[in-house]
Amino acid sequence: MSNKRKKPDPLDRIERNPDIMVGKPVIKGTRITVDLILEKLAADVPIEEILADYPHLTREDVLAAVAYARSLLPSEPR
Repeated sequence: MSNKRKKPDPLDRIERNPDIMVGKPVIKGTRITVDLILEKLAADVPIEEILADYPHLTREDVLAAVAYARSLLPSEPR
C-alpha cells in the first residue's frame, strides 16, 4: 500500500446550486462567484488584495476559480 496522498482537486472548491446566486459557479460555502474573482484578476487586482477584501477566501479558492475557468476551455493539441 502506498503512502502517497492524492493531491486535492481545486475544482472541488467550486459549486453550482440553483438556489445560490441563481446557479452561477461559486466558491463553496460562499456567495462569491467565480466570475467576480476572474474579473478582479483580469483588472490586475493582486491575489493578496482579493484576500484582504474577502478574508474568508483562501489563495487556494482564488486559484480554484482560475482552474474552473480553464476547465471550460477546449483542450488543444500541443
